[in-house]
Amino acid sequence: MNTRVIVGFLLRAIIIGLAAAFLIVWWKPSLLGANQVAADSAQRKSVQPPKPTAAIEAPTPTPVVIASFADAVARATPAVVNIYTARVVTEKTQAAPLEQLFGDYWPTYRQHVERSLGSGVIVSDSGTIVTNQHVIAGADSIKVSLADGRIADAKIVGQDPDTDLAVLRLSIGKLPTMPMGRSDTLRVGDIVLAIGNPYGLGQTVTQGIVSATGRGQLGLATFENFIQTDAAINLGNSGGALIDSRGSLVGINTAVLNRSTSGGAGPEGSGFAIPVNLVRGVTEQILAHGHVVRGWLGLVPQDLTDEQAAQLGIVAGGGVTVVNILWKSPAFDAGIRPGDLITRLDGEPVKSAQEVVSRVAALKPGANVSIEGRHGTSTFKYTLKVIERPTRDMQGAG
Repeated sequence: MNTRVIVGFLLRAIIIGLAAAFLIVWWKPSLLGANQVAADSAQRKSVQPPKPTAAIEAPTPTPVVIASFADAVARATPAVVNIYTARVVTEKTQAAPLEQLFGDYWPTYRQHVERSLGSGVIVSDSGTIVTNQHVIAGADSIKVSLADGRIADAKIVGQDPDTDLAVLRLSIGKLPTMPMGRSDTLRVGDIVLAIGNPYGLGQTVTQGIVSATGRGQLGLATFENFIQTDAAINLGNSGGALIDSRGSLVGINTAVLNRSTSGGAGPEGSGFAIPVNLVRGVTEQILAHGHVVRGWLGLVPQDLTDEQAAQLGIVAGGGVTVVNILWKSPAFDAGIRPGDLITRLDGEPVKSAQEVVSRVAALKPGANVSIEGRHGTSTFKYTLKVIERPTRDMQGAG
């Protein structure tokens, strides 16, 4: 009896439980989905592949840098000045036909003012300005216009036609100065900027590169060691600054060769600047002595042509010939004569006339120098005492 009661109770309980479960699932079917999702999630976790040890990142794009020389220009331009010169030119007028017919007559003259323009660079706060000698040659008045608008008269301290440099003095109070760099470290391909006053337009900046260094034999000056650049240099740029990318002075713009000045066959727009190392030395000597002190022997050398070298039995560049001797000069007194061949100077071989001139000029007056060479078929070796180079109107080249 008891067993039946217990079995009946269990059957009723099972039936009631199944019915309740059916009702719950029918009423909330999402409960069954949640359990399935949890099961599926657990299964995925058990078979998920391992994560990579290092994530692969996209490369960072390289930033585009746009070159600007505005800082260099801002540093240099305050010390670049515009130079305006004027000189009175007196010309003899041509006689009228009637006056020419009767012979003697009173000549008449007329005067007019020639004006020119150029540029210059302030190199000291005391008012020292460096420019080209040809910019101020023969000027009766020199006016300087600063970048800040001030205008004042300038005085000539000294001139050096042999390098085409001149030093002016400006007394106008506090002045900006140009930081001076080094020209001996310039390399072909370095970026340079030319600053000047082309055509009187006002301060203008052009950009280029160093095309060559040590340019000579251009016929622009006695001592030539130019920096060649393709930065645009025009009328009025002479005496202006050639600066590097940091804004330091590396040269004084002097000349430009184009087809009109080179006979139609030369380079187009090649500019030339005097290196700042030479500018520094010339300026110091002018400030100290009023002119540049150089050595001099009184001989004029000339390069040998290939034909002349072959006739003398030497290789091209094996010496220079003497084409002129100034009377009573050290070279004349030593016995050197036109037509002689010079092969060595102080024991070192010479290769060009420009080299002889430069090496002699670098010697101090009073120093001794030995010269070796040939006079016809005989050889010679003389020791000469160097004297100071006279003014340009009285001198020979070396």
